[in-house]
Amino acid sequence: MLILTVKFKYRLTVGIQKRGDSVAKLQKYIERKTNPEIKKLADTLLKAARDNNAPLWKDVARKLLRPTRKMAEINVSKIQRYGGNVVIVPGKVLAAGKIDRPVTVAAFNFSAKAREKIIRAGGKAISIGELLESNPDGSGIIIME
Repeated sequence: MLILTVKFKYRLTVGIQKRGDSVAKLQKYIERKTNPEIKKLADTLLKAARDNNAPLWKDVARKLLRPTRKMAEINVSKIQRYGGNVVIVPGKVLAAGKIDRPVTVAAFNFSAKAREKIIRAGGKAISIGELLESNPDGSGIIIME
């Protein structure tokens, strides 16, 4: 996959996006994490990616294993603007903005207000593990970060 990156003013560089880390490397990242929930979830996602031949779950696991300061924090307004019917956030969903359409949002963590807004709009606020159980092949899911 080619990615265009604008650097400085007018210099354009073309690079190849790295496809992802190996499973062995991700296992080392799992060992370094101190949050037992993230460790268990990342291990489950890697197994699901391998068993179901669904690279989406490996990508979500890789994003969960980032340092905490680099984890995604998404507002419901961004989900309203860019999200599809099923959205996964490998981080926290925050309550800034409005949401007025039903969306199924799976995230590692929700703020109380964000969960309330999503449910009030007719959507679902579920954990990543629940989404994995209901859609093991990962089809039709958008990753937001």
